[in-house]
This record gives sequence, structure tokens and C-alpha cells, in this order.
Amino acid sequence: MSQNPDKLKSSEEKLNALEEDEEESLDSSDQSGRKRIRQSAPGSHRDDTPKSSPSRPVSIEELMETAKGVTNMALAHEIVVNGDFQIKPAELPEHSLEKKVRDIVHKAFWDCLEAQLKEDPPTYDHAIKLLGEIKESLLSFLLPGHTRLRSQITEVLDLDLIKQEAENGALDISKLVKFVIGMMGTLCAPARDEDIKKLKDINEIVPLFRAIFSVLDLMKMDMANFAVTSIRPKLMQQSAEYERKKFQEFLEKQPNSLDLVTKWLQEAADDLAKLGHETLPPHCNDGATGGASALCFTAVQNQAYLKLLKWDHVNRPFPETLLMDQTRFLEMQLELEQLLLVGTVLLVTFSAAGPALIDVPGFAERIKTIVKVLLTGMHLPSFNLKESLATVGEKVCAEVNSCLCQHGFTPFSAEREAVLKGQIQAVGSPDNSISKLIDSRIQKFLENYLASSHQKSLPAIPGGLGPIQRELEEIAAKYIRLVNYNRMVFSPYYDAVLGKILTKEESQIVGKSEES
Repeated sequence: MSQNPDKLKSSEEKLNALEEDEEESLDSSDQSGRKRIRQSAPGSHRDDTPKSSPSRPVSIEELMETAKGVTNMALAHEIVVNGDFQIKPAELPEHSLEKKVRDIVHKAFWDCLEAQLKEDPPTYDHAIKLLGEIKESLLSFLLPGHTRLRSQITEVLDLDLIKQEAENGALDISKLVKFVIGMMGTLCAPARDEDIKKLKDINEIVPLFRAIFSVLDLMKMDMANFAVTSIRPKLMQQSAEYERKKFQEFLEKQPNSLDLVTKWLQEAADDLAKLGHETLPPHCNDGATGGASALCFTAVQNQAYLKLLKWDHVNRPFPETLLMDQTRFLEMQLELEQLLLVGTVLLVTFSAAGPALIDVPGFAERIKTIVKVLLTGMHLPSFNLKESLATVGEKVCAEVNSCLCQHGFTPFSAEREAVLKGQIQAVGSPDNSISKLIDSRIQKFLENYLASSHQKSLPAIPGGLGPIQRELEEIAAKYIRLVNYNRMVFSPYYDAVLGKILTKEESQIVGKSEES
């Protein structure tokens, strides 16, 4: 963490520190996204937030304890919300001091083993210790019901017997290693079959030992990832309770730690009021205060979650209860922005080509691939959208003409090509009417997806989004998983904040009705 703990005297600075600690504990491939998040750290953008109870000084011990809790919470959170989460072996940087030291120590160990085995007679001290470690590793892979395999391993790798054989010059270490490889083949995952096969091709004993330990490490990783997958459903509820508990502890120390959440929910309530949502939707009476609130809890929360996909990560800090997922929401936002351009280009292309190419197998996928490739890196500062869209126009026109010719249709004239290229070029404008239409339909789909997240049937894809349906549904599924988990953890806090907001809204409506 880059801050000096002694100087963290406010909740704003502490939230900033905790956010950085959480970012360091989780791996992310989107470095530009991380930069945008860091630029929007809460500490420097809090002037316009509601003021609450004053913060109190934070001791170094309290800060370290809180940071430890956030690290554990972030790991549990990552396992729950990331369906692709996997434990991976630590890889040291190629030219780092740690890697050099490790390589030197390992080489010295294996050189020592090789020297012992070349003695006359051979010395097996190191080899027997390695066999003991291999034995423990094999036993760790067994389930309680694997009694026969346990007996075999214990019997063959009996270290006392092996020592006696070594002392009497009767030890056949090749036979033991062959048994080990066979047992590894029995216990490993199918993905490791090829690695086991390679072990059988190694003839020299020291390289074989090294390779065995390498494969055993992979098998341990497989076992750990299998355990993670198995416990994920049970972990979800426990993790939610754990996160809620840790946040409550933090809130008790820093009472104004819901300022950004309050502002976020207030803006969502204001948005719905402007849209004219004057009555309660039938599915969210549970959140109404006295049954007469102008806005319901669920509707406001859904609107608030939608706002996260249009967030200004550079100039606005993220709500406190969503900091651990800010990178994920930003990644989805960037994916949706690219998908918006792809969908708009496809709609413009099909409109220009007419019905001739709509049903041509693979045509839409080819256009999608062209646009995605040419828009790769569109969120980087060095990316030139205007030039890229010009290239997209050229490639799309070439693909359209090629497809028209293949299926016996007249290719585009130069004039029609120029019109299509101009329409594609205009897609990059924020005021483009077709782009606005596609964007509104994407937002409507996500809104319907939120509303039906607890139902078996998913909402229908709006017109014009058919070619990007698969990508849109993949993003929506990730989005709903994050939203539902966040609700599970923080709904008590949202309910408390919304109770105050909606009571205020109700009072204002009653006051206006009395005046009239």
C-alpha cells in the first residue's frame, strides 16, 4: 500500500487504501481499466457528497487488522463471483533475485542428489527423503474410501524397509519410481495423462525425480481447484455473511462510509422520478414504506445497478459497497461499449444490403469478427476510432460485395459503397441516432434481465440485437451474478438508506398534493 498509515485520518483516505489493497490481491488483465479506477479513488472526489458523522483517527493496528480482513474477504469474494477462478502456481519474474536464488538452491540440491547416487556404493539418504515426500503427496490425494490404494502406497513406500534395503545394497530405486508413476497415473486428472506418459520416457533417475515433483505440484493444483469448485455453493452464503460482518465492523469505525452509496441510490431514485414512475410496480411491494411510497426499493436498486454500466470511472468514485467489483463492472462497461459499435455496424450493414444477406450462413459472424478485430484496444488512449471505423467500412464493403457475388446478387455500386462507409464512419459519433437506438435497446434488455433474474424464463432480445444476442447474454449473465451477490451481502444497508430516501420522496409528494 502506498499510503502512510499514520496519515489515514478520514474514512475517505481509508477507503482509498483498502481499495488499493484489494486491487493488489486480485489478478486482472485490463490494465487500462485499473488505471481509470485508480484515477477515481474516493479520497479526491468527495467534496459534493453528503456529510455524516465525523471520522475518528485510525491506529496502525486497526488499519493492519482491517487490511487483513479485506484481503481475506477479497479472496472469498473472488471465488464466489468468478466462475473461472483457479489457483495457479506462483511464477517469479524471469530475471528477479528471488528466481535466481531459488534456481541456485534447487540446482545445488539436485546436484547433491546426483553426486550421492554416483558414489560407490550409492548413498540414498536424499533419495529416501524424496520418496517420503512423494509418499505423503500420494496419500494426500486419497479419499477416505480409498483403503486399497492407501494400503498399497503404505506397503510399497515403507521407508523403514527402504532404509534397510539401502543399507544392505538391495534397494531397487527404479522399481519404486515405476510404482510411483503408476500410482500417479491412477490418481491424476485426465488432463495430466500426457504428463504421466512423459515421465515414463525419462531414464535418468535425477531428472525423473525432478519431473515427478513437478507433476505432483500440478496434481495438487488440480485437487485444490476441484475443492474450490466443490465448496463454491456452500461458500456463497458464508462469504456473504463474512463480507457483511466485515463491512459492519468498518462502518462502526467510520460512520460516514455509506456516503457514496447514499448519493448513488438518491440519484437512481431521482432518475425514476423524472421518468414518471409514480406507482409501485406489482413485483416490489415488499420495499414500499407504508404501501404508499412513490418508488419501490427494488425499482430504485435496479436503476442504481444499471447506472454502474454508464459510470464515469475517471471523475467519480465508486459506491463503497461495490469497490471489490469495480474492475469487473468497468470491464463489462467496456465490453458493452464495443458491443454497441459492433451491433450498430451490423444493423447499418444489413439495412444497406437488404434481405439478400440476412439469411446467408456465417455472414453476420464474419462481419462481427472483422469489426471486433479492428476495434481491439478501442479504450486505449492511443486508439484512433475515426481511422479504425474507416478501415471497418472498407473491410465490410469488401465482405458484402464478395458475399453478394457468391450468391448471385449484384454487388454494390461505388455510390452505395460510399453511403455505407459514411454510415459506418458516423457510428462513432455520440449523437448517432442508430447508435442511440441500439444503446437504448441494450439498456432495456439489461433492465428486463434484472427484473427477471429470479425467474426461469429470460427476457426476449429486442429487435435489431439478434446478431449480438450471444455476446449480450454472456455479459448479462456475468452482470446478474454480480448484482445478485451484491444484493445478498448489502441489502440491509440499501434498505436502510432507501427507507430514508423514499420516506423523503413520499413526504414531498404528500406536501405537493396538500398544496394543490
